[in-house]
Amino acid sequence: MGFLPRLQHQVWLLAFGRLLSQVGTGFTLFYAPIFFVNQVGLSATSVGIGIGSAAVSGVVGRALGGTFADSKLWGRRRTLLLSALISAIASFALAIAYDFPTFVLGNLLMGLGTGTYWPATEAVVADLTTPEQRNEAYSITRLSDALGLGIGVVLGGLLISATGLYRALFVIDGISFLVFFVVIYWLIKETNRSISPHSQWSGWKIALSDRRLMIFAIVNTMFTTYIVQIDSALPLYLTNIVRITPDKGFEPTTISALYTGYLTLSVLAQLPIARFLNRFSRTQVLMISAGFWAAAFALVWATGAVAQMHLGWAIATFVMLAFAIVTYMPSAASLVVDIAPESLRGVYLAVNSQCWALGYFIGPPIGGWALDQTRTIASGYWLVLVATVAIAVLILQVLDKMVRHSPSA
Repeated sequence: MGFLPRLQHQVWLLAFGRLLSQVGTGFTLFYAPIFFVNQVGLSATSVGIGIGSAAVSGVVGRALGGTFADSKLWGRRRTLLLSALISAIASFALAIAYDFPTFVLGNLLMGLGTGTYWPATEAVVADLTTPEQRNEAYSITRLSDALGLGIGVVLGGLLISATGLYRALFVIDGISFLVFFVVIYWLIKETNRSISPHSQWSGWKIALSDRRLMIFAIVNTMFTTYIVQIDSALPLYLTNIVRITPDKGFEPTTISALYTGYLTLSVLAQLPIARFLNRFSRTQVLMISAGFWAAAFALVWATGAVAQMHLGWAIATFVMLAFAIVTYMPSAASLVVDIAPESLRGVYLAVNSQCWALGYFIGPPIGGWALDQTRTIASGYWLVLVATVAIAVLILQVLDKMVRHSPSA
């Protein structure tokens, strides 16, 4: 057990609860679009709009989650209970959805529940850890998310292949959120000990006036836009643009194996890398992550542009992507906590979470547009991303100087 970090037991309990809830999310992650198009009879466009509606309510949820988490009336624990309850209701709503309006309603509720959840759970981890522990603590919770999703996707696939009962997936998802609710209710105590001198909404004015946070938000949105490319643009690029033979790209089974290897490496590397990088400042770690992103995007370009060793270039790409992810995620959240006043951690972490919403909003259309162009433009898109990484590093250098010369929050 010496390999595992010494953290308060509530961090481990929260990580366990997150793993359970993410197993339920994994059940529905890949199978919801298939079910609502092929069995309910909605068009692919309608399903896309419905799923996208969750991002809109997620923005509202993040704002509420950050505000509630910092408030004396709600606090972290009640906000987490609220998010679990809303998410459970959303899952059961999707389980009985039979047309477009009910499908959109379920997704709006899910976005609201998920958005409310993130600032509160990140604030709990911050409250229960020292600055030296945070990288590893956030690594543990991200590890739980990844493991839960992976387990859920596998079990969901097995259930569908054995029974074909798609609606059961949403019921199980709802039950997983109720289990998470019980874990929080019985095992997680309120961790917010600070008394905020600010009114509920004035904290947002302070956060949005913090130049360090706003500069970080710019570069953080860039990073989340990069992450979206892994899920949206990269599979299509490997399938439609890369040419293993004159008329064919990678097979779906090969792409699946590459993604499985990428997720496995991310899980295995998360804790060792977090521990190793504790010797660097948060901004320095984010610069290291930027270097991995640049290398990964250059390798994506090479996968399509170089006439030989396509699989070798692709494997190297996914290795670099795994390192980019595991260096980015814990350090980004830890940096936000470092610069936030203790009484406004929820609001500051809500701003951090909104960067994800923005990245997921702008990333897919940009990548999709590039892949709809000629092969030259589609391949050159990855080199453009490499160039943007240089901009991100410059922004991080400015932020590094600001953080070093500002008084600690």
